[in-house]
Amino acid sequence: MVTADNMHAFSTPSVPVRAVPFVEAFRVWCRVALLSFGGPAGQIAVMHRILVDEKQWISEERFLHALNYCMLLPGPEAQQLATYIGWLLHRTKGGLVAGSLFILPGVASILGLSILYAGFHDVQLVQAIFFGLKPAVMAIVVDAVLRISKRVLKNRMMMAIAVLSFVAIFFFNVPFPWLVVTAGTVGMIGGRLAPAGFNVIGGNQTSAPAGPAETPAIVMHTVRPSWTRALLICSVFLPLWFGPLWLLKMTLGTSSVFFQEAAFFSKAAVVTFGGAYAVLAYIGQQAVENFEWLQPGEMMDGLGMAETTPGPLIMVVQFVGFMGAYRNPGPCSPMIAGVLGSLITVWSTFVPCFFWIFLGAPSIERLRGNRLLSSALSAITAAVVGVILNLAIWFSVHTLFSSVTTSHVGSLRLLIPEWTSINTAACAVAVLAFLLTFQWKRGMATTLAICCTVGVVVHWLA
Repeated sequence: MVTADNMHAFSTPSVPVRAVPFVEAFRVWCRVALLSFGGPAGQIAVMHRILVDEKQWISEERFLHALNYCMLLPGPEAQQLATYIGWLLHRTKGGLVAGSLFILPGVASILGLSILYAGFHDVQLVQAIFFGLKPAVMAIVVDAVLRISKRVLKNRMMMAIAVLSFVAIFFFNVPFPWLVVTAGTVGMIGGRLAPAGFNVIGGNQTSAPAGPAETPAIVMHTVRPSWTRALLICSVFLPLWFGPLWLLKMTLGTSSVFFQEAAFFSKAAVVTFGGAYAVLAYIGQQAVENFEWLQPGEMMDGLGMAETTPGPLIMVVQFVGFMGAYRNPGPCSPMIAGVLGSLITVWSTFVPCFFWIFLGAPSIERLRGNRLLSSALSAITAAVVGVILNLAIWFSVHTLFSSVTTSHVGSLRLLIPEWTSINTAACAVAVLAFLLTFQWKRGMATTLAICCTVGVVVHWLA
C-alpha cells in the first residue's frame, strides 16, 4: 500500500507528491552513516536534521512515531530508526540498505582499530583525528534536544513528563524500559481523561498547514500486516539469525570461541533494552570475568573507539568479539581469528535488529491513527526528550572532564566531575562548535570538519 507522509496532500492540487529516487536515498544514507557520531543522541540528531529538516522526506510526527517504536525494541535504536525510515521509503530493499549502511563505517573503523590495538596497542593517531569530534557532537546533540523539544513539548503536561523522565534517569538511574512503560501508561490514561493535553504528535498531519506549494509530500510504501507476511519474515530472518550459530556448533563444537561469541551476543541482542550504556556493564562483566575475553580496563578502550567512530555505540561488542577470538584463536592465526570473531559478533548483534523492524513496522504503521496510541506515544516522546537530555549531559561531562566519579546518596545518583581534570582544549573546541552551530548557522558537516581539523592540531600541540 502506498501512502503519503502528509495524507492531506492528496486532496490539495497545489501540493505535488513524489517518490524519493532510490539512488538519491542511497547517497543520503551514506552521508548519514558517515556523520553518525556521538551515540544515539547524536545519531538521532543527524537523522532528524537531514531527513526531517533538510530533505523533508518524513514528517515530524512520523519520525517520532518510528523513534518511539524503536525505543521499545532491544538493540541500537538509531540503527533501527534508519532501517524503519528506509523501509518506509523503499520497503525491504530500502530498510536493508539504510540499516546496513548505517553500521558499515563503524564496522570498518572498529575492525581497523581492533587490529591496531591488538597488534600495536596504540591508537594515538586515531585519538588525534577524532579529538575534535566529540566536542562538536555536543553542539549537534544540544541542537537536536532544542529542535525536538520545540515540536513535542507543546504544553505543561508534556514538559512535566520530560522533566520527570530526566530526573528519574539522571538522578535515580531508573531503567529506561520502566520510563517507557510508565510514560505510555500515563499517556493512555491521559488520552481518555484529557485528550487535548496528551494527543500532541498524533494530530500533526491533519492540523498542520500543508506548507509551500512547491514542497512535495513524499510517498511512503507500507504493507498491510498479516500472519502470512509475519511467517514469511520469520522464515527468512530466524534461519539467518540462528543458522550460523547451528553451523558453528556442528562444525567447531560448543567450546569454540566462535560459537560462544555467537551464542552470547545473540542472547545480548534480545536483552539490550535502553541502548548501549544500559548493557555495557553486563557485557563488560561477562567478557572479563566469565569468558576472560578482555582484561580489566579494556572495555573502556573499546568504548572509546566506539564513541569516536561513526555508528552505534553498541559497536563496542565488535571489539569484544575481536579480542576474544584473538586471544583464543584455535587453529587460526590470532589476527584471522580476531577478524572472524568480530564479524560473527556483528552478524549476531544486528540481524535481530532488521528482524524486529520488518516484523513489527507494518503493525505499528497501521496503528498510527489510533487516538489512545497517539496519546501514549506523545507521552513516550516527551519522556524520550528527557532521556536524550540525560545522554547529552552524560556525554558532555565525560567529554569535557577526564575524571568523573559517580556518588550515591541513598537512591540519589550524582555525577561529580573532578574540576582539576577539565580539558581546556576540549572546552575550546566545544565553544567553537556551539558558535558554528548556533551563531554562524553552519551546517553539520562543516562544523564536524572544522572541529576535527582544529582538534588534530590541538591534540598534537598538547
